[in-house]
Amino acid sequence: MLVERYAEGQQERLPELAVELVRREVDLLVAATSGSAKAAKDATQTIPIVMAASGDPVGLGLVASLARPGGNVTGPSMMNTEIVGKRMQLLKEVVPGLVRIAVLTNSVNPIHAIFWRESEPAARKLGLELQPVEARVPEDFEAAFAAAARDKAGALIALDDALTYNYRTRVVALAAASGLPALYGYREFADEGGLMSYGANMASHFRHAASYVDKILRGAKPGDIPVEQPTKFDLIVNLKAAKALGLELSPSLIARADEVIE
Repeated sequence: MLVERYAEGQQERLPELAVELVRREVDLLVAATSGSAKAAKDATQTIPIVMAASGDPVGLGLVASLARPGGNVTGPSMMNTEIVGKRMQLLKEVVPGLVRIAVLTNSVNPIHAIFWRESEPAARKLGLELQPVEARVPEDFEAAFAAAARDKAGALIALDDALTYNYRTRVVALAAASGLPALYGYREFADEGGLMSYGANMASHFRHAASYVDKILRGAKPGDIPVEQPTKFDLIVNLKAAKALGLELSPSLIARADEVIE
């Protein structure tokens, strides 16, 4: 029997949903995001938890180490710290004279503090300034993009977040209306008309998480199954979006892309 609960992008609901599932005495919990994994970990120290697409499980205190998680949590991680600087580098390559990048963040998402900590030194190395703009609920998106435009950001990075993902059509439309070249973590944003996405393939990570579930249900202990990090990141570029923004993508960038949307 499969029991499902959704926070619908509202991170603050995750703890109560996790507690509800624990009270039902389920055999295993699958957590789709970093926030849900943390909520599950806070709710139980005994029921096995499989992270389907978490960020930094060590930094969040979910596991002791990647090689030997210990405790009751394991699963594939979506994050490799190298991705943070690479996303900025891609935007700098695409936007001539880029100096300031707005970062769409959600302070309720525990992984965003870790992303930000990794972002600041990467930005300094590339000679870039970062401007945080926050959206905790859907009603915050317009103000966030207005702040980015007001402070003359030259581009935007949307940090991986369930809220942003669920409202990706609106986010992509606001980026276009603001004239902001934007880079996202998931290819679905590029499919919706976003300029670029660069990140691990979410669908394949969820499929990989199923193998963890299988091992645990067959008797393996989650603390003994190493957390695997992604080694491949997909670059998706949308030429129609680039044209609308007046950007000319270099042949070398297009050649490096895993997929080009025309």
